[in-house]
Order: sequence, then C-alpha cells, then structure tokens
Amino acid sequence: MHDALTGLLQQQAPVGRETWRSWWDQLGAGSLDKAEVVALLASLTSRLPDHDTLRHLLDSLAERRTPAGTGGADGTAGIDRTTWQGTVNVVGTGGGPKTFNISTASAFVAAATGVKVVKTGSRAYTSSLGSVDLLERLGVRLTSSYAQTEDTLATHGIAFAGPFVYPAQLTRLARTVAPIGMKPFGRFLNALGPFLADLPVTAQVTGVSAAAPLDVLRELAASTTTRRIWLVSNDTGADELLPFATNTVHGERSLTRIVRPGELTPGDGSFADLRPAADPAGAVEHFRSVLAGTAGAVATRTVSLGAAALAVAAGTRRDWLSAVAEAQEAIRSGAALDLADRLAAAGRPAPARTLVPAVAHA
Repeated sequence: MHDALTGLLQQQAPVGRETWRSWWDQLGAGSLDKAEVVALLASLTSRLPDHDTLRHLLDSLAERRTPAGTGGADGTAGIDRTTWQGTVNVVGTGGGPKTFNISTASAFVAAATGVKVVKTGSRAYTSSLGSVDLLERLGVRLTSSYAQTEDTLATHGIAFAGPFVYPAQLTRLARTVAPIGMKPFGRFLNALGPFLADLPVTAQVTGVSAAAPLDVLRELAASTTTRRIWLVSNDTGADELLPFATNTVHGERSLTRIVRPGELTPGDGSFADLRPAADPAGAVEHFRSVLAGTAGAVATRTVSLGAAALAVAAGTRRDWLSAVAEAQEAIRSGAALDLADRLAAAGRPAPARTLVPAVAHA
C-alpha cells in the first residue's frame, strides 16, 4: 500500500509533498492498481484531510505544470498580462440546495457590466446539470488553451476555460478507475476543484455549500498566493449569495463581510424562486429567461448579488450597492442575454460556402 493512502487512512500526521510526488510518479508509470486508486479517492471523499495534507497535494500537482505565461505546448507562451489584469473567476463547491446555475448567470451579468470574467467549472457531480453541461446546451464553447482564453476574453470580456486548466493527473486518475468514473468522488472534487484550476486571474469568488468543509477551505484560500480568493457561505447551506439569506463573504487577511436580507436588495423570496427547470431539456430556455430578467424578481436579485461580488472582488467596483444596480441594469437592458447570444454565435462553425462555377464569357 502506498504511503499516501496509508497516511490518509491513519490520519496521524500530514501527508507530505514528497509522498504525493511519489504517488503521482507511480500513477504516471502505471504501477498503482485500480483498487488502491479507488481507495485513496474514497478516503478523500469520505473526509477531507487536514490543511497541510491538502496544501502538499495541491503544491505537488502545481509543480508538475508549466506555469501560465512561461511557454509550452498548451498555448501558454506570450500571454499578455494586461489582458488578464482585473479578471475574476467564479466557481462553487456545489452540493447545496438545488437551484438553476446561478454562478454561470452571474458571470454573464458581471461581464455585461464590464467586469472581466474567466469562469471554470465542471460537468455535474452532485447536481443534474453542471456549468459545462449547461454551456454545451447553450452552444458556448470552452476554450482549449491560455491563448484562446485570452483572445475570447479580449473580444467578449468573458471566457469559459476548458479542462486544460486542470492537472493532467486528474485525467490519469479517471482512466485508472474506469469504468467507475469520477462521479462517486464528486464531494472531494467539488470541494478541492476551485483550488485546482491554473489561471492567471486577479481574484476568485467561490461559493461554499454546507456539504464542503469551510474551515479547511479558508485555510487553503489564505495560503494561496497566486490570486485573491473570496469564499461565500450562508445560513441556508447554499454555495451562492442569496437575497433572502444571511451571507458571509470571507475575504483575504480574515476580512469578512456580512450581507443580510434587505441590505442590498429586498430580502423576500425562497428557493422555490430559484429552482432549476423541471426537465433538463428546458434548461436553456429557463437560463435565458434568467438573463432576460423574466424568471422573477428573486432570480434577478440573486444573480445581481453574485455579479456584484465579482465586480468588487476584481476591484472593478468598490461600492456593493452601485455594483448591484449596474448588474440589474445589465439584465433589464438585455445586455446580459445579448452577451450570451454573441458568445454562442462565436462558437458556431461558419456556414459552408457554395462554390459557383465560373462562366466563360465569349
């Protein structure tokens, strides 16, 4: 049994970086059997280990990547840092009460107000429709490299980054445990996923549900030096800012902000106002109605709160009230829906050109 698995099971001391290095080396060499890999993922899923173990795990993965902007086959060469300045990523841990995809809607709304957003996400682990599933149905393509992400960001003010931002070792894990798949380990992947994406953003806003270990994630956020991370939680257990809940925004240097019902928007409403489409087939139509402001006042307020958090975290706005007002105007004016439609249109293949045979003139 590998020392990484032994350490997780015994929980007597943190699993160190060298041990994780050995684990990834053996995984890459194919010398770990399926049962051992499944056991390690199951251990991480049943109970996240201490902060030091997770920090060593994350650092052992980070050191195996080519840092963004230093050159490489994945398109990282020549990144223009000015394009990325002031960008913000929004990603949640999932696992809370079922709602429509609030964070994805907030990303579009924030971008429509001029905030630069580069969003990461995944397919559904604990919900019926993850952000990637929804974007696929909307016709919005994920970017496949840093350079393409930068181009999309420069053109549209928003980009949805594809799997290239995540460690290649995750793919290796999935292949090793096949055909089980990674969905049974969604609790671990959802909790740690927001810390795995490698993007040169300025800030990150991560909603933390009651199913995720907030204290451990706060320690990870505090020890992350590549970007500013805000963690959002509330008394309903959802991983979003909600107008009808008491929300806590955990910022850098232990800075916190409490957002109470009625403080930034009217505080009425419930999860019944935020429920997803009854049939996944209607998810696109429902999501478009949210961006258009026709899904109800509570949905509009919720998405506007999320968009405001992105604006303030990125440093684009300082005042929460004005940021909420701008977000609501982006919905009311149709700017948010128009942005989503333009991004979807940009991802469609160009229509085939009909070749007209040349006509010889006498």
